[in-house]
Amino acid sequence: MSALYMVVGLVVALGVLVTFHEFGHFWVARRCGVKVLRFSVGFGTSLLRWHDRHGTEFVVAAIPLGGYVKMLDEREGEVPADQLHRAFNRKPVFQRIAIVAAGPVANFLLAILFFWVLAMLGGQQVRPVIGSVLADSPAAQGGLAAGQEVVAVDGEAVDGWGAVNLRLVRRLGETGELAIAVREQGSTAQVLHKVPIKAWLKSVDNPDPIGGLGIQPWRPALPPVIAELDPEGPAKAAGLAVGDRLLRVDGQPVDDWQQVVDKVRARPGKSVLFVLQRDGQERELTLTLAAKGEGKARTGYLGAGVAGGEWPADMLREVRYGPVAAVGEALSRTWSMSVLTLDSLKKMVLGQLSVKNLSGPITIAKVAGASAQSGVGDFLHFLAYLSISLGVLNLLPIPVLDGGHLLFYLVEWVRGRPLSERVQAWGMQIGISLVVGVMLLALINDLSRL
Repeated sequence: MSALYMVVGLVVALGVLVTFHEFGHFWVARRCGVKVLRFSVGFGTSLLRWHDRHGTEFVVAAIPLGGYVKMLDEREGEVPADQLHRAFNRKPVFQRIAIVAAGPVANFLLAILFFWVLAMLGGQQVRPVIGSVLADSPAAQGGLAAGQEVVAVDGEAVDGWGAVNLRLVRRLGETGELAIAVREQGSTAQVLHKVPIKAWLKSVDNPDPIGGLGIQPWRPALPPVIAELDPEGPAKAAGLAVGDRLLRVDGQPVDDWQQVVDKVRARPGKSVLFVLQRDGQERELTLTLAAKGEGKARTGYLGAGVAGGEWPADMLREVRYGPVAAVGEALSRTWSMSVLTLDSLKKMVLGQLSVKNLSGPITIAKVAGASAQSGVGDFLHFLAYLSISLGVLNLLPIPVLDGGHLLFYLVEWVRGRPLSERVQAWGMQIGISLVVGVMLLALINDLSRL
């Protein structure tokens, strides 16, 4: 079923985002009097094909990894004299800029729409209360302690762990101090803590910002009673069964599932002795943990889980916006994610973040499937983030991308004449090399995660 969700999620996500992006180009081109020859969603063999009354050919192709709008243009073929006024290359430069920019702008507008809907739907947020702080961690050095509730990060208010994580992601790879404001239990006063960071999680793949500070979020205690097993995991292979209660791990008593998780993660590939209770009797079981990840990110894997616990009502808060307030929230979230995407790209170029964090179609498919399986809200979140990424990436000043064309047209606007065809051809070759190189790197990262 998960594979089906991956395929359907990816096709729907790319179908929606690519169609909207290309529709932006199409709509503005029509308004500027440019003749659109073809509007294609996908590449390769045509699955569906039809024409409208203006003679535009609409195509749905077999490979849903992009799309394009083909316009009448003298650079791509001979144009009849009576149609020259409808050719893209004959339009004033500001109209060509508008047509090219319309695609990325459409992606940002779509993200705003999704965030607006999500803000009105609202939902429950877990209060960002600290459960524990690791000794000698950045959080401990900054004076953070269990029981404190995080209320702001770097001066920006937060209402849940998701918002805390988003604020922290912005500081990955940096050196300096994190300004974290907290509120003690039973108090309304805020206390500001300065948390030191140095090249923070710079070379870590798939970094965990909250855990990287040494913070463990508070959550209800979960008894270590096995409720589910991975059929291919070491726990199942060694004989652990649903209903077993873990009592000790390598001789150390455990009464909460998180204690088990912490011990397992710290022992990748190692042999571990479990003492468990089954049918009222204690038993010993030795198994070798699997390992996931590489390098510093390598962790142990047991392949077992427990049933979820109930959250106390006072640890949850309802966050919902009215139609007008939701507009501001949607604009703010779109802007924040756009800046974060650009900042992350800059840090990868400067070496402050690992390029292994780049994701390709396989990872996108996995996230699409997981979010679709989780529900409409999660899938809309995914679509909004992906739409922003598509918009930002297309605006990068790299020939072949929309941003590269915008760069050429802006130079033409300033100079009063276009760059020579030879310079533009060189730019295109460089752009193609960069794009193909990045795509190959992202695909290699995807395969390494598998």
